[in-house]
Amino acid sequence: MSSEDNSLEAQLARWSESLAAIARTGLAFTQNLYERERYEEVLHVAADIKAAFEESTELRRERGHFVQEWMDNIGEGIPGYVTPKVAIGAIVGNDAGEILLVKRAPSGVWLYPTGWADVGYSAAEVVVKEVREETGIEAEPVQLLGVVDGMRMGFTKFGMYMLLFHCRATGGELNPHPLETDGCGWFAKDHLPQVTAGAEWWAERAFAAINGEVFTASFDAPRSPMWRGTPTE
Repeated sequence: MSSEDNSLEAQLARWSESLAAIARTGLAFTQNLYERERYEEVLHVAADIKAAFEESTELRRERGHFVQEWMDNIGEGIPGYVTPKVAIGAIVGNDAGEILLVKRAPSGVWLYPTGWADVGYSAAEVVVKEVREETGIEAEPVQLLGVVDGMRMGFTKFGMYMLLFHCRATGGELNPHPLETDGCGWFAKDHLPQVTAGAEWWAERAFAAINGEVFTASFDAPRSPMWRGTPTE
């Protein structure tokens, strides 16, 4: 299920977010003024990298904005340990072998229902909640299809893991959320909307699951080397 983006822009985004995360975590745990100064300097380096990436994609913003944004989101101690955000994706199938897709507002791109994981809910509960809220369909989680690294796949510019579930539709009626979507519907494998995000990497497994295939959850295999400068032995 991997379609890794090895472009320079993807690498710059990864380096920037990783440096910023290290520095923000350091600031969350230390009270040493010398260490705080060093971590803040690392944040400025990360901002330089991020600004270079944003400029390369014609999204120009001030470097100082990035630093301030990161500084404003520093917790203290364990709550300040920076980790990837967690999103939930739902591959929902019906008895006709069709998949449930939503049209994202305002981009107009179609994708399976997704949402951020909410505190107080299990991952499977978030799936049920997001599908109902976005589409009006009641869904039952069947299996975990995979854990996807959003940055590595190239569809986020910040650290994010998506837990992708296969679900079975059990009831409800199509009723798209008026703020989050521009519509929703059921689609056959050979009749997906023209602008369907990422179907080249998820569609085959999604429809196989809808048709009854049981999977062992996939994940992005470790890179070799895993990081710039990592020893190969």
